[in-house]
Amino acid sequence: MGPADKTLSMRALEARGIPYRVYLFPESILDAVGVASHTGLPLEIVYKTLVVLAVDPPGKKPMLIMVRGDRSLDLKKVARGVSAKKVRMAHHAEAERLTGLKVGGISALVLLSRGFSVFLDQEARTLEEVVVSAGMRGIDLALRVSDLVAVTQAQWIEAAGETP
Repeated sequence: MGPADKTLSMRALEARGIPYRVYLFPESILDAVGVASHTGLPLEIVYKTLVVLAVDPPGKKPMLIMVRGDRSLDLKKVARGVSAKKVRMAHHAEAERLTGLKVGGISALVLLSRGFSVFLDQEARTLEEVVVSAGMRGIDLALRVSDLVAVTQAQWIEAAGETP
């Protein structure tokens, strides 16, 4: 992968001197479980980024919530964690419109100045490193959890439900 092939997320990390590793996989793989299976990475470190909207109260900023790839999102926990009465997942088309990224490639690392509130599930506190989307299908990046939190200004939240 040459300099011209770098994603916005790679450039953002490099500008801050943050080390990362690149994982490539077929663009047809759209979920973290598939990424882990294809790359041989432990599923516990592969995280997905979900777009969540507050229903009540309306008007809150859209949220990006990162949870372990094999976990569902517990919307009641999320609502409590963001001080909302009710939240909902964005539909695929809605998530793509809001982020400008395709589902399967949504990344908080690319959306640093786009006005999203960013949250990382508490379970990641137990990890040294996580793997997240680089902002396009077929490319994920591994980086230290502390670096991910620092770059994205993510807040910790209890968001994960059970494994579906």
